[in-house]
Amino acid sequence: MRRSGPHQSGSITIAAISPARRAPVQTRSQMTVQRLLDAASSLLQHMPLEEVTTTLIAAEAGLSIGGLYRFFPDKQTIIDAIAVRHVEQFRASLEDSVMKVLEREFADLETFDPANILDSVVDAYIVYLDAHPDFRTISFGRHISAATKEREASPNVGLPALLKNFMLERLGISNTPELDLMLRIVSETGERLIAYAYEQPSRKKRTRIIAEMKKMLAGYLFSG
Repeated sequence: MRRSGPHQSGSITIAAISPARRAPVQTRSQMTVQRLLDAASSLLQHMPLEEVTTTLIAAEAGLSIGGLYRFFPDKQTIIDAIAVRHVEQFRASLEDSVMKVLEREFADLETFDPANILDSVVDAYIVYLDAHPDFRTISFGRHISAATKEREASPNVGLPALLKNFMLERLGISNTPELDLMLRIVSETGERLIAYAYEQPSRKKRTRIIAEMKKMLAGYLFSG
């Protein structure tokens, strides 16, 4: 994703748009894109992704199929745009809440535990996933395209960059290729284990798996 500074809620940066998609310029066009994404998200909340079609999305948005194809050539670009929008919204919420709290805690170096960074980000992500079933559907099913996933998981421009910047600026950790690799491993492992946690039959079991995951990833990332 981008990424220096917070995003406005609901906006999608041009850099995050698939090359095959027409970028909305006028305000009216941007509103139409948001209507289409809202419609697709709504459908994903009560039906399987495989049953969601561009025809259904257009109808849900109150548009013709031709109106949809003005901005999205296929369903995949819509799924990718929904994913980007969610990641941007989650990142903005982290910057506005979690990271500010961590900055205050960091003021006391004697009691600050670096593992709190990862714990706080994971906890916030779980809260976000619970509130957005459409995001769970496309993330857990691995329906996001490889190119979009690569951007959003990059330690340099994606969501992990937020954690990386905190580690570099506040913990004094060196910026090395090894750190980037570790963050990619943490991101990929966390994504898969969180999906596994949501497959559990009870919230208690889900919570246990997430707790074990946090200990494992914190030990890996901050053991040195």
